[in-house]
Amino acid sequence: MASLVTFNEILPQARKDGRAVGAFNVANLETVLSVFRAAEHEKSPIIIQVYQRLFNDERAELIAAMTARLVARSDIPVALHLDHGTSVEQIRKAIDIGYTSVMIDGSQLSFADNIALTSEAVKVAHQAGVTIEAEIGHVPFGDGEIELSTAAEAVEFVEKTGVDALAISIGTAHGFYKKEPVLDIERAAEIGRRVAIPLVLHGGTGVPENQLKKAIGCGVAKINIATELQNMFLRGVAQELDKNGDKFKPLDLYFKPVEEKIIEFVSGKIRAFSEGGC
Repeated sequence: MASLVTFNEILPQARKDGRAVGAFNVANLETVLSVFRAAEHEKSPIIIQVYQRLFNDERAELIAAMTARLVARSDIPVALHLDHGTSVEQIRKAIDIGYTSVMIDGSQLSFADNIALTSEAVKVAHQAGVTIEAEIGHVPFGDGEIELSTAAEAVEFVEKTGVDALAISIGTAHGFYKKEPVLDIERAAEIGRRVAIPLVLHGGTGVPENQLKKAIGCGVAKINIATELQNMFLRGVAQELDKNGDKFKPLDLYFKPVEEKIIEFVSGKIRAFSEGGC
């Protein structure tokens, strides 16, 4: 039986090959199934990730159980990841319920405090055989201020914390963009030259494909997609409701065409991330 993998089993090779692994935020059975089926269709590694808010109740644990069951009958490498973990305690919870990778997000702290928090979280994760991602600079939500990462900070942060993957800020933001983002590819290239571990790009929704490919060529080996996928699910359900009107239709039949759209969307992203050029 296959089992979930850590970042170290998929991301270093992806960076070496000049490609990125898609990381997709799920929230229910339908999104888990759709992302997994797309990965199977493309015969590609995948990261299924869960936002930290879902750890406030049983949802994160139930998603872990569903994902593990799917992986057990497949040969596709799948990492199950806590996205934007807020504390060491939350890291421990994720590990306890079966997550194979975690993120500790101290990006809104001072640089020194981010190092201190991340170092503590790294010890907990590595003792459990789990990989860990952290963030420097700050990738905001919505219209928040973007704090760009620097190569010097990246080098110091990686050396002092021992993280397995590093999320960098090069011009992206979480959520939908009001205008097309322009990534600082020169900054990404400098960081990539000086830091050997896989780099991570948050805020992948809405970034033009040609810019993503350039970022991949600079060492970005994980690209996060959340807003676009979840919005597609919600709008898809709304469209099915409008189409069917007052006619009753079982939930699973409502969701089928929505799942098909998500599978197609995720498959396209996987193919788009398969090569880059900085």
